[in-house]
Formats: sequence, structure tokens, C-alpha cells
Amino acid sequence: MSVTPGDVEGFFAREDQLDRDAYVWLDYRFECTGDPRLAAARLCSEQSTAQWHRVGVDEDFRARFGAKVVRFEAAPRPGGFSLDVPDAPRGEVQACHVTLAHPHGNFGPRIPNLLSAIAGEGMFFTPGVPIIRLEDIRFPDAFLAAFDGPQFGVAGLRAQLGAHDRPIFFGVVKPNIGLAPDACAALGLEGWRGGLDIAKDDEMLADAPWCPLEERARLLGAARRTAERETGVPKMYLANITDEVDHLRPLHDLAVANGANAVMVNALPVGLSGVRVLRTHATVPLVAHFPMIAATSRLPGYGIHSRVFTRLQRLAGVDAIIMPGLGGRMFTPEPEVVDNVRACLEPMGPIKPSLPVPGGSDSAATLARVHRTLGTVDFGFVPGRGVFAHPMGPAAGARSIRQAWDAIAAGTPVERHAAAHEELRVALATFAA
Repeated sequence: MSVTPGDVEGFFAREDQLDRDAYVWLDYRFECTGDPRLAAARLCSEQSTAQWHRVGVDEDFRARFGAKVVRFEAAPRPGGFSLDVPDAPRGEVQACHVTLAHPHGNFGPRIPNLLSAIAGEGMFFTPGVPIIRLEDIRFPDAFLAAFDGPQFGVAGLRAQLGAHDRPIFFGVVKPNIGLAPDACAALGLEGWRGGLDIAKDDEMLADAPWCPLEERARLLGAARRTAERETGVPKMYLANITDEVDHLRPLHDLAVANGANAVMVNALPVGLSGVRVLRTHATVPLVAHFPMIAATSRLPGYGIHSRVFTRLQRLAGVDAIIMPGLGGRMFTPEPEVVDNVRACLEPMGPIKPSLPVPGGSDSAATLARVHRTLGTVDFGFVPGRGVFAHPMGPAAGARSIRQAWDAIAAGTPVERHAAAHEELRVALATFAA
């Protein structure tokens, strides 16, 4: 049964008349032809009750099970649809912004079922709505109570590393593909000696034949302990264990037993449900990387805003979330980066904050901008080339990052500080845009 004009009001409600704890709250932007209120009602219907009663039977499931429009805005879009969509409906185009309240009892505290409802067939195949984007999601405490969230979070990571009142400094060992385990360990050791908190595998390096995870974790674990003895401060080796879901727990155990004290997965390729299962098993901090995020979020009018997946990764229990950062290479608008950082750190019921780690071609030359834009010290800074391609070597690359931070913390221009610090001077000359 399709929604007809006479059915529209059954999918609209006043927010103050709803039990907020019974709903997740969703913001959508969409473009449609025809009556925009009818399109909004169809969006509600398609993702919840669909056919809400049987033909010839006096029953209506919308009151309990129907998603409901609680905020609605629409305006003509004289230029037509913003994107060229094959077989798009003809007619005057309306641009709409709606907030829906969706009863979470429909799908329960299950991430696959949640996504099937709010970002599945019902969203992308709503009649008359060829262009749509899920902009945001918010959860009531009653829903959040069923999730563990991050095990360590920002405070736990800081405590393990003894890193307070400053960003946490990562380094992605480069080259990312092709190095043998002993070469990875040698590079990691130099980075730690220079001041990195965390040396990490690249997201594309997992349990590879030329660099087996067992040997890599053993050698990098030993290098980490050497660096801790030499520097007197804790360090982390972040091992990438991305694989088929049934391999995650064994690979976690293998990496940790051999010296890794944090693990990373590519959250969307693995699946958020797989990440949540790994969270229940993990004994060390769990970090997520962002492959596939652009496939859903890059076009501003279509798909799913990346902060939705940031919130869902936090819900699944990730302690740190690596995300597209600032700068032209990442094709991510500055406000979107800031939105994702906020989604990691803002209050979320009982769920701990996750450390946001915005990245992409960073170095000592970009640290000041990142800090200024984010407006917080609660972030991870994750250069690769900026450390491991420093002309003076990885230790100097890591020192240049720490020197840049010393200048920022003291309120001194980084360029002025570089005059007395050779590693920083070379980094600015090499990596400045």
C-alpha cells in the first residue's frame, strides 16, 4: 500500500508529544518532485511500517511503529535536481530538510538492523526522492544503554601513554606496502625515539606474506620496549588486524601476544557489527580507519554524512577513530572535519569519548592549522610522510612534530621556533604547501 495524500498526517507528529527515549532522531536532506510533505511521509513509511495494515482490515500500526516527521522545511529548487540521476522523476523540484523520530523498538540495539532501517532500501528508494542524504543521527540514553562503547576512550589512551594536555602523536610507518618486518621495526624505533607516542601499520598492511603479522608484532613489540627504556615514557605499537570477521579475534590475540598493545581495523570494510564483536574481546585499545567512507559521504547532497559513521563507530566501541582530515588531498570540507571531531568528543550518554584522529598528508607544517581549526588538544595527529620521509630520518621527523607542538603550546610562531630547531626548519622547508 503506497502512501496517498490522505495518509500524510499520520506520519507527522509534534516532538513534545513523543517519548524521546523511544526514538532515534534522524536528520535528512532530500530533493523531490510533487508534494514535499507526501515525499516526507513516504520516507517515513518506507523505512518503518511500509504497508501499515492489511487490505480490508481496520488496523493502523503507525502510532507505535511508524517513523514520524517532527520538523519539516521545503523550498523550491528552480535549477532542478542538484545531481544528474538517471530516470529521475519530472516536475518542479523541492529541496527539503526533515527531522524524523524513528522508534528504535523496530530494530533494537543492533547496528545492522539500525542501518537497514535508516539508510537502506527505504531511504534510497523512496518514491519521488532520487536525491537524499542522511545528515545526522542522535540516540536516546535508553538505546545507548545496550552498548558498551569504547573500553578506554580518550582518558584511557592518555593514561596508558602518559600523554596529557597535548595531542597524541601517531606515525604511519612508510613505505606502507613492501617492507619486511625488520625494516618496519627499525623505522618504528626511530619514530618512537624522536617522540612519537604511537607507531602504526598502514591500513593496507595486514597479515601479508612478505610481512607476517606475527613476526611484525614480535619485532615492533621489542622495538617499542627498547624505545620505552631509552625514553622513559610509554609507547604503543598499533597493529592492523583487518581481515575476515572470523579472523579478527585470533589476529588480535596473535598481535597482542607478540607485542602489539593496540589494534586497528578498517571499520566499514570489516563491518560495524564485526567491530562491535571485536570490542567485546579486545584487551587493548581498538582503533578504526576510514576506507570506504568517501563512497557514502563525498557528494554533499547524496549518501550519508561521515559523522553518522563516526557516531556509529563510537557506539560500536572504538577508542580512536582515524578520519579524513584537513587539506585539499582529502576532499573533505573543513566544517565536516570539525563535525566528525565533535561527534567523537561531545556527550553521548554513558558512551565514552573516542579520540578523533583527522589525517591526510600531515607534518610539522600542518600541526598549527589542525590545532587551531579543531579548537582542542583532544585529537590524534597522524603523519606518515611527515615523519618517515623527513630528509634527516624518522627520528628527526618525529622531533619536528614535537618541536612544532612546543612552539604552539608556548604561543610562539612555528616558523620562528624553527630558526633554532633544525629538524623543524627542514620539515617546514620540505612539507610546507
